[in-house]
Amino acid sequence: MRSLQLLVTSLAASAFARSVETHSQHAIIPQDDQSSTEELFLIELSPGETRWVEEDEKWELMRNGVKFMDITETKDTYPYTEVSQSAAIVYPSKPKHMDEVKALTKTLDKDNMRKHLEGLTSFHTRYYRSQTGIDAALWLHDQIKEVIEASGAFNYSASLNLFPHSWGQSSIIARFPGRTNHTIVIGAHLDSVNMFFPYLRAPGADDDGSGTVTILEAMTALLQSDKIVNGSSENTIEFHWYSAEEGGLLGSQAIFKSYSEEGKDIKAMIQQDMTGYIEQTLAHGKPESVGVITDFVDPALTKFVEGIITVYCDIPYTLTKCGYACSDHASASKYGYPSAFVIESDFEYSDKKIHTTDDLIKYLSFDHMLQHAKMTLGFAYEAAMAKF
Repeated sequence: MRSLQLLVTSLAASAFARSVETHSQHAIIPQDDQSSTEELFLIELSPGETRWVEEDEKWELMRNGVKFMDITETKDTYPYTEVSQSAAIVYPSKPKHMDEVKALTKTLDKDNMRKHLEGLTSFHTRYYRSQTGIDAALWLHDQIKEVIEASGAFNYSASLNLFPHSWGQSSIIARFPGRTNHTIVIGAHLDSVNMFFPYLRAPGADDDGSGTVTILEAMTALLQSDKIVNGSSENTIEFHWYSAEEGGLLGSQAIFKSYSEEGKDIKAMIQQDMTGYIEQTLAHGKPESVGVITDFVDPALTKFVEGIITVYCDIPYTLTKCGYACSDHASASKYGYPSAFVIESDFEYSDKKIHTTDDLIKYLSFDHMLQHAKMTLGFAYEAAMAKF
């Protein structure tokens, strides 16, 4: 195993050298304190199953399709709390605000998503320990700020904050208070990584640039609602863009640990990770659909999501599984908050170009991303107006 690891590392180093030669004006070369072999990380591979690894072993696990949480900073294993806050939550049995949501849906714009995704993928990598990863988060923050400023929501009580982390790249939280502190969270992750060597080119168009711009466009449409902008919705809405998902759900764990310690009242969290790839679904003769994850999620919230898709999307959903710690919703679940996760397709047919230089915009369907934006918008508005 060690000899194989050394071979992979050697090949990766050679590839990195070629990348530096070809893209010297863009490549980010690790500093001494960023060496991937000097640090050990505590990861959790399944609930309660932990081990210490070097960073290059993380990427080897990724290449082998093994998912994990990095719990080095928190030492909290899954679940951190046995008391789920979802036990007493009753979600609406069906959508109740169709007229309002469908009017907002008309403002969704695929061109906006493309523009933002082109900007996001222009960074050499969004690896959470790289300078371009830091810069990408700041750039995204500025795009989000422009949207909120244009809506006038800052004139009420909306806020936009960077959530700092020890590794450099910040997460981003946009908050739109309602009449109660009951909070609905819509999430995606802003980082990317190349699984062969983290400082290589990693455009991350689908993973998770697609989810990042999908929830941004849904937020843009949601802010066409006066009730959301002026704070008269029943519940508070937060949009999260997480740092360092690829490193083991690091950013989202930090946020939900903080929320748990503060006693925040999170009624629902939904994650959008990969929303644009449908080639393999169609190649296998399957209908285009939205993938609804059924493992390591809250069943009642997931049922609510299914109802949202049925009413607000033009395509059906398919039930699928993705395993332990497959995206940031797992961090919400870990700290006792009800979570759901929606992906671009049946997990079997999801994008296999991720974590490489070939995760590019040209392979994505913005029409499909629009369906995810419709779902996100419907979810956000219906949950914002629900009485819990």
